[in-house]
Amino acid sequence: MRFPARPATLPPQLPEWDPAWSRIVEAATPDGTHEFHVLDTLPALTAAGVEPAGTIVALHGNPTWSYLWRRLAQATVDAARSGGRAWRLIAPDQLEMGFSERLAHSSMPAPKSAEVRRIADRLNDFDAVVSDLFAEVAATGSATHPIVTIGHDWGGVLSLGWAARNTDRVSAAISLNTAVHQPEDTPVPAPLRATLAGPMLPTATVLTDGFLRVTLGLGDLDAETKDAFRAPYRTPADRWAIGNFVADIPVDDTHASDPELQRIGRDIAAFDKPALLVWGPKDPVFLERYLRDLRRRLPQADVHRFETASHLVSEDHDVPGLVLDWLDAQFDAQETTTTPTEAAPAKGTSARSGTAASAKGSTSDVADDSAAGDGSADVRSVTAILDARRDDEAIASVDFAQNPAQQISWRHLWHVTTSIASGLLDLGVQPGDRVSMLVPPGNNLTAALYACLKIGAVAVVADAGLGPKGMTRAVTSADPQWIIGELPGLTLARAFGWPGRRISVSPLGPVRSRLFKAETSLTELSRTPHRAELPTPAPDADAAILFTSGSTGPAKGVRYTHADISALAAVLTRVFDVTEGTGLVAGFPPFALLGPAIGATSVTPDMSVTKPKTLTASAIADAIIAGRATMVFASPAAYTNVAATVGELDDQQRAACAGVELVLSAGAPVPLELMDAIAGVFPNASIHSPYGMTEGLLLTDIDRDGVAAAAATGGHGVCVGQPIDGVELALAPIDESGRSTDELIQGEDARGRLGEFVVSAAHIKSGYDNLWRTTADSARDDLHGLTWHRTNDIGHIDDAGRVWLEGRLQHVVTTPRGPVGPGGLEALIDADTQVSRSSVVGIGPVGTQALVAVLDAEGTTLSPGLAPLDLTARLREKIAEAVGHDLTAVLVAPEFPTDIRHNSKIDRSRLAAWADSVLAGGPVRGNV
Repeated sequence: MRFPARPATLPPQLPEWDPAWSRIVEAATPDGTHEFHVLDTLPALTAAGVEPAGTIVALHGNPTWSYLWRRLAQATVDAARSGGRAWRLIAPDQLEMGFSERLAHSSMPAPKSAEVRRIADRLNDFDAVVSDLFAEVAATGSATHPIVTIGHDWGGVLSLGWAARNTDRVSAAISLNTAVHQPEDTPVPAPLRATLAGPMLPTATVLTDGFLRVTLGLGDLDAETKDAFRAPYRTPADRWAIGNFVADIPVDDTHASDPELQRIGRDIAAFDKPALLVWGPKDPVFLERYLRDLRRRLPQADVHRFETASHLVSEDHDVPGLVLDWLDAQFDAQETTTTPTEAAPAKGTSARSGTAASAKGSTSDVADDSAAGDGSADVRSVTAILDARRDDEAIASVDFAQNPAQQISWRHLWHVTTSIASGLLDLGVQPGDRVSMLVPPGNNLTAALYACLKIGAVAVVADAGLGPKGMTRAVTSADPQWIIGELPGLTLARAFGWPGRRISVSPLGPVRSRLFKAETSLTELSRTPHRAELPTPAPDADAAILFTSGSTGPAKGVRYTHADISALAAVLTRVFDVTEGTGLVAGFPPFALLGPAIGATSVTPDMSVTKPKTLTASAIADAIIAGRATMVFASPAAYTNVAATVGELDDQQRAACAGVELVLSAGAPVPLELMDAIAGVFPNASIHSPYGMTEGLLLTDIDRDGVAAAAATGGHGVCVGQPIDGVELALAPIDESGRSTDELIQGEDARGRLGEFVVSAAHIKSGYDNLWRTTADSARDDLHGLTWHRTNDIGHIDDAGRVWLEGRLQHVVTTPRGPVGPGGLEALIDADTQVSRSSVVGIGPVGTQALVAVLDAEGTTLSPGLAPLDLTARLREKIAEAVGHDLTAVLVAPEFPTDIRHNSKIDRSRLAAWADSVLAGGPVRGNV
């Protein structure tokens, strides 16, 4: 079959494509002059009267073409027109692809064919095209502005290789899903193996458009968009290069292009300019191992993962916005420095992926032995108290998850953690290595965690409540080098292919050790002789990656440094008077791990971590007795069951509960009714409900009297008290579209206004892991020179300075009368005797949404569907009188979707979709 030559052409009219972007460029390549179709936004910028201040050169992969960059092109033009930096985008179609020139061929593409265009040829083509276009720039006298590369798929590795070989011209590099190196001991991804198999290559790639269609299925594309991508590939002659590209994939070291790919890999490893890696983890071809390899070659690179994206990540998410934000951060900062060839990191971020490096703190003083948050003051080591009590025979920890309950002394805990730390170093664990902890809260987890903290290894903690899929996504995104796990955790790791060398908690025996690839156990490591010295982690070094509950989207890894954890320990000590010797029952897992850092005796009660309601009054009383505890920490869901089972206590257990002085509840606000019930269990305790989140575990606090006083004011929402010592609070007002503004207000200006709460403190997170944009966005504010965190929680501050929560930012209802926080209305509805709990959602377009109340049928006499007419009328009247809004409908859902960690965070988005379906005539008992 012969394939005739054809000159380059211009694309037809396509959706989201401006014909003014298209041009034909003749470029002299080593094998002759060829015509390339090029997307070039220079004419659009010129027409807008804008002079380019930078150039982005973009390269597509196989089987796409420059249409892949249409949204980036439009975003750059729009930004320039609105006064932002004017980036010129140049995106050539590779030779024989898109609408570039087609060469004549006499046979089907094959890996050993002389007609195959190799990787080296494509690099030469790219260099020829962009060099010709840069010559145009030089002729205008504007050749000094920054040049940035971006690529995807095979265009990613080619553009990175070109950038690495042109560091005199290139200021930064960006890549979407791509691969540089195929590990020798790992098979080529299955989709490519199938395509490369003998006659399948020409059949799937040239004779049919199968390869093209499969690729276009790896993104959220509508029919029009798919057709636009197919536009240059209608016939087998058009598709010859698709097969050529696949044939040129170096699957092993015998392939003709392998030496060039190896050279490119070495060149990329020497590239030291700023870099950004954008990744879609659901890609079946460019798997996690390829991202791991890229990060090893580009350790300075920022990373942003779009957890729900596949191969065509730029079709699924706002990659153009991310790219422009990153470029603004790099070059706005660069222009204030004296080294213009080295772009600086974003405000509030460091060169490490998704990290925050600017000073943290507040207007409050910080104790000398705590973290000031900016790394400048002496930071008390997280293991300082444990080290100081190395000879103390007093009880340090009691674990009721063991049968019988296991208690260990401070002396024993110090020796075990030091031995494990020494053993980990002998095994090859390095400071900075990530260690996934697949161990339930208790003594084993405490020993493993503090051993890692002692040597600077980073603990990765993903809640088992995320489920296998959620945990897989979390652990994979953190990319740990090591896993320490109990048998259930190791089973999941094996089943889902989680990364990391394995260490079991207990010895497994030779057969199971081979099955689970466990190299050793904590038990064996605990017998390791102590090293004379252990590494000393720096205060700003990562200490832990703690994953959020995933209640409002994919769980995010929250980065805590040693200084952050030290500051958190100081907050507990200062605010709640948790001193050395305090007995602490921790039914809320994060705080069980802080015991050795604050010198408290930690007791892990008998309960399931993923099921807070399994904590009983007897279990908590036994834990109090064992630890001589005067302080209890648990979630509202756990306390609800404790209060419900208080009748099972014997006299000794009741006396133990009566000796508790402080009760803390975290994870969700605690209503007055539950506080009263808790007081029935702990009659002499001060009952507090601090407000916080994974990103800042303690931010405000309110006690039982405070809740009662707030309830008497008739305020809307849930009152969580006032900021604790060391926390600065501001408000970002909500606009008519339901978004929070960039303006921060405080004091009298913030009173009574609906907004997003923004906080600053020494003990808030240092960033999100592998989420550059999320980190930058959450820490974008610059008030008083502090580092701030946007909480995504909304509400208002009353005249007394108390914080009232009214929901999450994404759940704001935008009615014709203005934005509404659902939590304020829910508090009114929940006060009705027929209602157990509710969720207020918005139905309809932004700005004209109707308010709909959804009630939970569980624990009530209500039947799923429309609420009874009398209840509906009563609730409508209550809402209208209180806030002047109309309640369009009241529905009863068969169940409420909540997170597993707290059993209390309601997924309003799912309820909104369910309510919309029901009101449109859909099934009442459909999936909620």
